[in-house]
Order: sequence, then structure tokens, then C-alpha cells
Amino acid sequence: MTYTCIDIADALPIMENNAAVVDIRDLVSFENSHMTNAINLTNDNVQDFIDNTEKSQPVIVCCYHGNSSKGAAEYLASQGFKEVYSLNGGFSQWSAMFPDQCETGN
Repeated sequence: MTYTCIDIADALPIMENNAAVVDIRDLVSFENSHMTNAINLTNDNVQDFIDNTEKSQPVIVCCYHGNSSKGAAEYLASQGFKEVYSLNGGFSQWSAMFPDQCETGN
């Protein structure tokens, strides 16, 4: 299993197809602002996510700039997820392009 790097424009139709969006940034950054409906994925809750998420559901991994998400995407793909994406440009590019599709808090 592997993952695919995708541009933000390519992420939109996948998100509309009921994708799980996971944000691996630190909690303070996540609470400050994150993609709408994103889950803050940490070392503490990653196993719960793996155990409780349908492996056929698309997963989009987001970080700050699109670098750290690659390792997390590779890990999730190795855990049996069939459709895993790493978001190029990360949250910084997403929030610049789609500020209306961001939310604050948990």
C-alpha cells in the first residue's frame, strides 16, 4: 500500500466524497485553526483512528506545509487504508486559498 500527494484543488472532490481529514499539527496550532471537520491526529489517538475508521474511506493527511504529512500518510497506508493522500502545501496553503473552509477550536 502507498499514498498519493495531491494538490489542494484535487483534494476538494475527495473531501466531498466523505474523506476523513486528519491534521497532524500540534494541538495549539490545530485549535487555533484547521480545515473544516478535520481530526487532530496525534500519537495518543492514532491507534483509535486506525481501529475505528473504515479502511476503504479516503484519508487526507494535512500538516503545516505538506512535508510531515507524507510520513503519516505512508504509515496510515501501511495500516491498511486503501486511499491515502498527503496534502501538498499543507494547512498554510489551504488556509490562504480557502479561509472560509477553516474553523477554530475542537
